[in-house]
Amino acid sequence: MLMRYAGLAMQFFVAIGLGVFAGLKLDEWLGFSIPLLVWLLPLFMIIGMIVKILFETNKKNAKK
Repeated sequence: MLMRYAGLAMQFFVAIGLGVFAGLKLDEWLGFSIPLLVWLLPLFMIIGMIVKILFETNKKNAKK
């Protein structure tokens, strides 16, 4: 049980890290004067991961 939640936490942190990295690179490439994508991409990643976790936990509860 603990390993499952540790895996979810690792996915969460990797997704946030990828969102920040991609946001930095896209902001540089697009030449935005404010770090818009550095804020938006990780936010979308967090929302997506929360939705994913909700769907996964609801599937587990429905099978019981």
